[in-house]
Amino acid sequence: MDALSRLLTLYPLQTALDVRCQFGAPWLLDHPGTAAGTAPYHLIVSGSAVFDAGSLKGNALRSGDIVVFPHGAPHRLYLGDPSHPAPSHVLPGEHLLQQVRNEGDGPGTNVLCGEFHFEDQRSAALLAALPEVMIVHTEGHADAASLGQLMSLLQTETEASRPGAGAIVGQLASALFALLIRAWMEQSDTLPGLFAVLAERRLQPALQAMLAAPEKPWSLEDLATACHMSRATFARLFKQAANATPADVLAQLRMAQAARLLDHGRQSVGSIAEAVGYLSEAAFNRAFKRQYGVGPGAFRSSRKGQKTQGSMS
Repeated sequence: MDALSRLLTLYPLQTALDVRCQFGAPWLLDHPGTAAGTAPYHLIVSGSAVFDAGSLKGNALRSGDIVVFPHGAPHRLYLGDPSHPAPSHVLPGEHLLQQVRNEGDGPGTNVLCGEFHFEDQRSAALLAALPEVMIVHTEGHADAASLGQLMSLLQTETEASRPGAGAIVGQLASALFALLIRAWMEQSDTLPGLFAVLAERRLQPALQAMLAAPEKPWSLEDLATACHMSRATFARLFKQAANATPADVLAQLRMAQAARLLDHGRQSVGSIAEAVGYLSEAAFNRAFKRQYGVGPGAFRSSRKGQKTQGSMS
């Protein structure tokens, strides 16, 4: 498994696709801020739009663009004069997605809106490596061809009420984040945190090694050797890319893997501690509590309770 796939496996999320907007200018879509762990996104299926978010004003979006707000920043999308949008309304009746239209007679824009839901503190390290706003282009970008095809399929399935459309849209939406991250990494000039290490070819062997075998007692010299560098050069480049030391990143990855094992497996806390590189269960418990605020036993119990409530709802 490649490094990006391993990394995304450690940080699970759910994808919701909720609203399909068909607007004629002038229109306005005003989105309030969301709770931590909820990242709104908008797919510009056709037409164009402009978005404002904080100090970012008047950012143009075109057909095939995707904009994501990983930290839930309040924002608005619009076309034409946002102070005088044409009235909009929700179409009555049962639809796969909520259907919103307006009465504007200007240039048309179709937008699919949804949210990525990250799992509480487990995804804190991943979210910390994402910017306030992510923009990905698909039209004219060969590196985003798969993402563009996914958008086209989502548009087709949400337009027609064909049998199985709900299940198909759910499965397609679940692949959206991985394709989005891959395209974002390929299109961005600068990347933060873990993604900067992933994008730096000279450092990829070290990150791949830590992801593949977090239980190993990786030393700075081991990781530098994997990258064919001196210790000093490796440490400098890694800190420059990740804004963290290799030891810090290794600890993050170990805790993420431990949380995953506690959530999905039946292994004892002691065996999980060993699986992520801790010889002492007590040391593992302390490290886990520093990361997640509760010990591994309490974390597992809380996750079981959440799953039970989810299955009853």
